[in-house]
Amino acid sequence: MFPKVHTGMDVEMNSNMDCGKSKGIIGEKSLQILVDKMKKYPVSIWRTVWKVGREDPRRVMHATKVGVALTLVSLLYLLQPLFTGIGQNAIWAVMTVVVVLEFTAGATLCKGLNRGLGTLLAGSLAFFIEYIATESGHVFRAIFIGAAVFLIGAAATYIRFIPYIRKNYDYGVVIFLLTFNLITVSSYRVDNVMKIAHDRFFTIAIGCGVCLIMSLLVFPNWSGEELHSSTVFKLEGLARSIEASAQTDKFVACVNEYFIEQDQIEANQEKSSAEDPIYQGYKAVLDSKSFDETMALHASWEPRHSRHCYRFPWQQYVKLGNVLRHFGYTVVALHGCLRTEIQTPRSVRGLFKDPSIRLAGEVSKGLMELANSIRNRRHCSPEILSDHLHEALQDLNTAIKSQPRLFLGSNSNQATNMLALAAAHATSQKNAKNSSGGGGVSLSSVKTDSSALMEWKSKRESSERKFLRPQLSKIAITSLEFSEALPFAAFAALLVETVAKLDNVIEEVEELGRIAGFKEYEHGDENIGVTSDKPQVIDVTQNQLPSHGVD
Repeated sequence: MFPKVHTGMDVEMNSNMDCGKSKGIIGEKSLQILVDKMKKYPVSIWRTVWKVGREDPRRVMHATKVGVALTLVSLLYLLQPLFTGIGQNAIWAVMTVVVVLEFTAGATLCKGLNRGLGTLLAGSLAFFIEYIATESGHVFRAIFIGAAVFLIGAAATYIRFIPYIRKNYDYGVVIFLLTFNLITVSSYRVDNVMKIAHDRFFTIAIGCGVCLIMSLLVFPNWSGEELHSSTVFKLEGLARSIEASAQTDKFVACVNEYFIEQDQIEANQEKSSAEDPIYQGYKAVLDSKSFDETMALHASWEPRHSRHCYRFPWQQYVKLGNVLRHFGYTVVALHGCLRTEIQTPRSVRGLFKDPSIRLAGEVSKGLMELANSIRNRRHCSPEILSDHLHEALQDLNTAIKSQPRLFLGSNSNQATNMLALAAAHATSQKNAKNSSGGGGVSLSSVKTDSSALMEWKSKRESSERKFLRPQLSKIAITSLEFSEALPFAAFAALLVETVAKLDNVIEEVEELGRIAGFKEYEHGDENIGVTSDKPQVIDVTQNQLPSHGVD
């Protein structure tokens, strides 16, 4: 008995030692991984910082302007003569710079003037209320102040619901309400509240003045130019989403990807980033409504800073953005055809490859010409809807008419048995998952469509499962004789729809050029097409920083 006990103890000790060694090895590996991550972390931070500045150097300039503005208003605290004259209220100048100074001059003007006017009106009204309350006696004074706070607070809050006020002056109303309550309520216990209000208004005026100088005079960024550039960026993004540029091998657009081989798709997916490159092309269009309206509002506050500024119809840019979003919805649906569960065989797609790619190329060229015309502030080329576009559209129509059986069905019973193929594929997948002998369902690949469906139905009824088999709906769809061409029919219809939507975009761009006074097109301007030497267009929507509260 004793040897067995010692043997068991030895085995247990050895297992504990092995377990301890394995834990030690795992701990060393985890520590090594942590050390490697810590070594790479500074490099990763530097690459991110460099990338943000390299995408748009104006971000570096804006950060520098904010730093200089904060330094200037801090002198009210740091220099003794200035601090003696202003006192503790100098902190309001610093807070004003932090809140008011925005990336564009229009946004800074909007917030700065709202803040200044709101503070001025609130101080004036509070002084009037204080004067009346002082003459009414101590008891009635408290009642009068309470009633004034209630009435002004309710009225100012109700005014914020008016659409015009909410759109243009909401920030100013909030500042008015805050300042009025601070001064009025404080005046009941503090004797020199009017002096405090005067100092606060003075310091806020200093802060707003510094912000306006830095925004308007030191490398200004105009909201109108941001809206203009974003429109160009959206047009080019849609063009890239429909058809890839010849100079951009890494980008596979909707139509190109729809017709390439499976091995090429896998290779492109390995090269592309984690986010779908086609989605990156039209994402800015789908998310542009709020940005366009905000930039148009801020641009309306800006002065005439160039010979083009006063003729910029800001609301027309918003209308054009709405039309581009509707065009983008069609591109989204076109992109969805690449991910549908029921796909047209590639052999069938190949019958329509050439006219489809040509048509997509002409639509893409049209969008790029529109982008170039807006970038250069000139009217579109008269050849934007060239004969090549109509020829490609007619060729696609002819190709579809040449294959009537694919789209209208066949009268014979010799149609391709898509159901059998789907059933065989489902059976192979089921057998692979249940290779241990777990009763996979086997369907004959030579049955007719109706018999296969009846067998699936009887199998389902005999089983006790209470959920729908995922493959049943697919087999019911693929049992249609013309189901091979159904997915491509949807794809072709959406592709033709882009041509119709292109007409709407051209009309809005022409209307924009007419109202804005764009120059006439002259032969010798940029040729229609996608070239690699065009000026780089930046996604300016990433330059707008969110606002966090009033102060």
